[in-house]
Amino acid sequence: MFTSYGNSTMTKVFIMSLLISAAALLFPIWLRIVFLLTACTAMLFTLYFFRDPDRKIPYENRTVLAPADGKILLVQQHVQKSSGKSVTLISIFMSPFNVHVNRIPLSGKVTHLQYCPGKFLMAFDPQSVENNEKMEIGIDNGEIEVFFNQVSGFLARRIVCTLQVGETVNSGNRFGMIKFGSRVDVTLPSSASVQVQPGQTTRAGETILARY
Repeated sequence: MFTSYGNSTMTKVFIMSLLISAAALLFPIWLRIVFLLTACTAMLFTLYFFRDPDRKIPYENRTVLAPADGKILLVQQHVQKSSGKSVTLISIFMSPFNVHVNRIPLSGKVTHLQYCPGKFLMAFDPQSVENNEKMEIGIDNGEIEVFFNQVSGFLARRIVCTLQVGETVNSGNRFGMIKFGSRVDVTLPSSASVQVQPGQTTRAGETILARY
Protein backbone atom coordinates (compact mmCIF):
# COMPACT_ATOMS: atom_id res chain seq x y z
CA MET A 1 0.00 0.00 0.00
CA PHE A 2 2.82 2.43 0.89
CA THR A 3 6.34 2.49 -0.50
CA SER A 4 9.27 1.74 1.79
CA TYR A 5 11.11 4.63 0.08
CA GLY A 6 8.98 6.98 2.17
CA ASN A 7 9.39 5.34 5.58
CA SER A 8 11.70 8.01 7.00
CA THR A 9 9.54 10.88 5.75
CA MET A 10 6.29 9.28 6.95
CA THR A 11 7.82 8.69 10.40
CA LYS A 12 8.98 12.31 10.68
CA VAL A 13 5.59 13.69 9.59
CA PHE A 14 3.77 11.34 12.00
CA ILE A 15 5.92 12.53 14.94
CA MET A 16 5.48 16.16 13.90
CA SER A 17 1.70 15.67 13.67
CA LEU A 18 1.61 14.17 17.17
CA LEU A 19 3.59 17.11 18.57
CA ILE A 20 1.30 19.63 16.86
CA SER A 21 -1.76 17.79 18.21
CA ALA A 22 -0.31 17.78 21.72
CA ALA A 23 0.56 21.48 21.50
CA ALA A 24 -3.01 22.24 20.41
CA LEU A 25 -4.22 21.40 23.92
CA LEU A 26 -2.48 24.53 25.24
CA PHE A 27 -4.52 26.93 23.10
CA PRO A 28 -8.14 28.14 22.90
CA ILE A 29 -10.65 25.87 21.16
CA TRP A 30 -10.57 27.65 17.80
CA LEU A 31 -6.77 27.39 17.67
CA ARG A 32 -6.96 23.73 18.67
CA ILE A 33 -9.13 23.07 15.63
CA VAL A 34 -6.66 24.83 13.35
CA PHE A 35 -3.70 22.88 14.80
CA LEU A 36 -5.51 19.54 14.60
CA LEU A 37 -6.67 20.16 11.04
CA THR A 38 -3.09 21.08 10.07
CA ALA A 39 -1.69 17.90 11.65
CA CYS A 40 -4.33 15.66 10.04
CA THR A 41 -3.88 17.28 6.62
CA ALA A 42 -0.10 16.83 6.74
CA MET A 43 -0.41 13.17 7.72
CA LEU A 44 -3.10 12.34 5.19
CA PHE A 45 -1.24 14.05 2.32
CA THR A 46 1.99 12.24 3.23
CA LEU A 47 0.25 8.86 3.22
CA TYR A 48 -1.42 9.75 -0.08
CA PHE A 49 1.87 10.84 -1.62
CA PHE A 50 3.74 7.66 -0.69
CA ARG A 51 1.02 5.28 -1.91
CA ASP A 52 2.35 2.42 -4.02
CA PRO A 53 -0.42 0.59 -5.92
CA ASP A 54 0.21 -2.63 -7.83
CA ARG A 55 0.31 -2.37 -11.60
CA LYS A 56 -0.62 -4.75 -14.42
CA ILE A 57 2.65 -5.08 -16.33
CA PRO A 58 2.10 -5.66 -20.08
CA TYR A 59 4.59 -8.46 -20.76
CA GLU A 60 4.90 -7.76 -24.49
CA ASN A 61 8.12 -8.26 -26.43
CA ARG A 62 10.05 -5.30 -27.84
CA THR A 63 8.35 -2.58 -25.80
CA VAL A 64 9.57 0.28 -23.59
CA LEU A 65 7.33 1.11 -20.63
CA ALA A 66 6.77 4.41 -18.87
CA PRO A 67 9.06 4.69 -15.82
CA ALA A 68 6.78 7.24 -14.13
CA ASP A 69 3.18 8.31 -13.62
CA GLY A 70 2.42 11.75 -15.01
CA LYS A 71 1.81 13.70 -18.19
CA ILE A 72 3.90 13.70 -21.36
CA LEU A 73 5.47 17.16 -21.62
CA LEU A 74 7.24 16.66 -24.92
CA VAL A 75 8.28 14.15 -27.57
CA GLN A 76 11.08 15.47 -29.74
CA GLN A 77 14.32 14.70 -31.52
CA HIS A 78 17.29 15.48 -29.35
CA VAL A 79 21.07 15.33 -29.74
CA GLN A 80 22.61 13.18 -27.01
CA LYS A 81 25.59 14.99 -25.50
CA SER A 82 27.65 11.90 -24.70
CA SER A 83 27.43 10.31 -28.16
CA GLY A 84 26.36 13.15 -30.47
CA LYS A 85 23.64 10.87 -31.88
CA SER A 86 20.13 11.97 -32.74
CA VAL A 87 17.68 10.32 -30.34
CA THR A 88 14.05 10.68 -29.30
CA LEU A 89 13.45 12.42 -25.97
CA ILE A 90 10.24 11.79 -24.05
CA SER A 91 9.68 13.88 -20.90
CA ILE A 92 7.14 12.89 -18.26
CA PHE A 93 6.07 15.54 -15.72
CA MET A 94 4.99 14.33 -12.27
CA SER A 95 2.77 16.57 -10.16
CA PRO A 96 2.66 16.19 -6.35
CA PHE A 97 -0.60 14.25 -6.82
CA ASN A 98 0.82 11.49 -9.02
CA VAL A 99 2.12 8.16 -7.74
CA HIS A 100 5.87 8.81 -7.43
CA VAL A 101 7.32 5.31 -7.36
CA ASN A 102 9.43 4.81 -10.50
CA ARG A 103 9.54 1.54 -12.45
CA ILE A 104 11.98 -0.11 -14.86
CA PRO A 105 11.07 0.67 -18.51
CA LEU A 106 13.07 -2.13 -20.15
CA SER A 107 14.31 -5.58 -19.11
CA GLY A 108 18.07 -5.87 -19.41
CA LYS A 109 21.32 -4.99 -17.67
CA VAL A 110 22.09 -1.67 -16.00
CA THR A 111 25.04 -0.32 -17.99
CA HIS A 112 25.12 3.28 -16.81
CA LEU A 113 24.41 4.94 -13.48
CA GLN A 114 25.60 8.45 -12.68
CA TYR A 115 24.47 11.15 -10.29
CA CYS A 116 24.79 14.64 -11.78
CA PRO A 117 24.55 17.65 -9.45
CA GLY A 118 22.86 20.71 -10.92
CA LYS A 119 20.18 23.36 -10.60
CA PHE A 120 16.60 23.07 -9.37
CA LEU A 121 14.70 24.77 -12.20
CA MET A 122 10.98 24.26 -12.65
CA ALA A 123 10.39 20.80 -14.16
CA PHE A 124 8.57 22.25 -17.17
CA ASP A 125 11.44 24.64 -17.99
CA PRO A 126 13.14 23.36 -21.21
CA GLN A 127 16.56 24.16 -19.70
CA SER A 128 15.93 21.68 -16.87
CA VAL A 129 16.60 18.80 -19.30
CA GLU A 130 20.31 19.57 -19.27
CA ASN A 131 20.83 21.75 -16.20
CA ASN A 132 18.91 20.20 -13.29
CA GLU A 133 20.22 17.76 -10.74
CA LYS A 134 19.53 14.21 -11.95
CA MET A 135 20.31 10.53 -11.77
CA GLU A 136 21.22 9.12 -15.19
CA ILE A 137 20.38 5.46 -15.82
CA GLY A 138 21.10 3.28 -18.84
CA ILE A 139 19.74 -0.22 -19.56
CA ASP A 140 20.82 -2.49 -22.43
CA ASN A 141 19.08 -5.74 -23.39
CA GLY A 142 21.44 -6.63 -26.25
CA GLU A 143 19.06 -5.26 -28.88
CA ILE A 144 18.34 -1.75 -27.69
CA GLU A 145 19.81 0.62 -25.10
CA VAL A 146 17.53 3.04 -23.29
CA PHE A 147 18.64 5.95 -21.10
CA PHE A 148 16.37 7.66 -18.60
CA ASN A 149 16.91 10.37 -16.01
CA GLN A 150 15.27 11.01 -12.66
CA VAL A 151 15.31 14.82 -12.66
CA SER A 152 15.00 17.04 -9.58
CA GLY A 153 12.79 20.11 -9.72
CA PHE A 154 11.98 23.31 -7.84
CA LEU A 155 10.30 21.40 -4.98
CA ALA A 156 11.57 17.86 -5.63
CA ARG A 157 15.11 17.65 -4.26
CA ARG A 158 15.33 14.07 -3.10
CA ILE A 159 16.08 11.36 -5.67
CA VAL A 160 15.91 7.71 -4.58
CA CYS A 161 17.53 5.09 -6.84
CA THR A 162 18.34 1.55 -5.67
CA LEU A 163 19.97 0.29 -8.89
CA GLN A 164 23.57 -0.83 -9.33
CA VAL A 165 25.71 -1.06 -12.47
CA GLY A 166 25.75 -4.62 -13.82
CA GLU A 167 22.44 -5.51 -12.19
CA THR A 168 19.89 -7.43 -14.28
CA VAL A 169 16.43 -5.87 -14.08
CA ASN A 170 12.92 -6.64 -15.32
CA SER A 171 10.52 -4.16 -16.88
CA GLY A 172 7.84 -2.91 -14.51
CA ASN A 173 9.82 -3.54 -11.32
CA ARG A 174 10.17 -0.72 -8.80
CA PHE A 175 13.59 0.94 -8.51
CA GLY A 176 13.14 4.30 -6.74
CA MET A 177 11.26 7.58 -6.70
CA ILE A 178 11.58 11.36 -6.81
CA LYS A 179 10.03 12.91 -3.72
CA PHE A 180 7.45 15.66 -4.25
CA GLY A 181 7.18 16.17 -8.00
CA SER A 182 9.52 16.79 -10.96
CA ARG A 183 10.06 14.71 -14.11
CA VAL A 184 11.59 11.67 -15.77
CA ASP A 185 13.25 11.98 -19.19
CA VAL A 186 13.51 8.91 -21.42
CA THR A 187 15.95 8.78 -24.33
CA LEU A 188 15.27 6.24 -27.08
CA PRO A 189 17.07 5.37 -30.32
CA SER A 190 15.48 7.33 -33.18
CA SER A 191 14.51 4.00 -34.78
CA ALA A 192 12.05 3.24 -31.96
CA SER A 193 8.36 3.77 -32.74
CA VAL A 194 6.91 6.18 -30.15
CA GLN A 195 3.41 5.26 -28.97
CA VAL A 196 2.58 8.39 -26.93
CA GLN A 197 2.10 12.09 -27.59
CA PRO A 198 2.32 15.36 -25.59
CA GLY A 199 -0.53 15.82 -23.14
CA GLN A 200 -1.12 12.10 -22.68
CA THR A 201 -1.08 10.67 -19.15
CA THR A 202 1.12 7.72 -18.24
CA ARG A 203 1.14 5.01 -15.59
CA ALA A 204 4.50 3.65 -14.50
CA GLY A 205 4.97 0.02 -15.53
CA GLU A 206 1.76 -0.03 -17.59
CA THR A 207 1.85 2.59 -20.36
CA ILE A 208 3.83 1.56 -23.45
CA LEU A 209 6.04 4.48 -24.49
CA ALA A 210 7.57 2.88 -27.58
CA ARG A 211 8.02 -0.30 -29.61
CA TYR A 212 11.22 -1.38 -31.33
